[in-house]
Amino acid sequence: MESFVLKNIIPDFLETEKVIGSEIWNQDILISKGQKIQVIAPSGSGKTSLVHFIYGLRKDYNGQVLFDGNDVKSFSAEKLSGFRRSFMSIVFQDLRLFPEQTARQNIEVKRLLEPFASSERMEYMTALLGIQSKLDQPAKLCSYGEQQRIAIVRALQQPFDLLVLDEPFSHLDESNREKAMLLIQEEVAARNATMLLVDLKPIEYFNADRILHL
Repeated sequence: MESFVLKNIIPDFLETEKVIGSEIWNQDILISKGQKIQVIAPSGSGKTSLVHFIYGLRKDYNGQVLFDGNDVKSFSAEKLSGFRRSFMSIVFQDLRLFPEQTARQNIEVKRLLEPFASSERMEYMTALLGIQSKLDQPAKLCSYGEQQRIAIVRALQQPFDLLVLDEPFSHLDESNREKAMLLIQEEVAARNATMLLVDLKPIEYFNADRILHL
């Protein structure tokens, strides 16, 4: 995937005044391969909805989300599944872990479906983020901060041209935020991928190429 475009996106449910002041809603935005984008989005501005539009989870908007000129709304279920498996990875705000499965099982599901990282690299990531000792523990018994780190490592196991992150560090302390950001940017660089980070406020240690306010 060489680029994606947000073309005049307007959520069906968003008030007109929130659309008018946005640098994203109802704008024509081209994001090229390898760019790092930070989206600053206050509560109520449609931040998570934007993430879901890009990932193809929701279609309650006007406009187009285009990947190399192809509208995600037109993807069949099979094509969308394959696209997500090979070209787009995500960290959801609500994480979407399997609570009864162990941390290791949650991470390995991505690596086994479409391998990119080796098992040794996965172990290195979990050690770096301080969750290696939690790998054989059910995800539901991990703290929310530990679950966020599990979700981050999981997202980095697969190949991707676009990595989307929705408030990925909200429950991490400063040290773990910086470690996670360094790891993410290292993996993004290894794939020459595009990175889209959406958060409530600027992340000062994210070296973004562009900052857009939702």
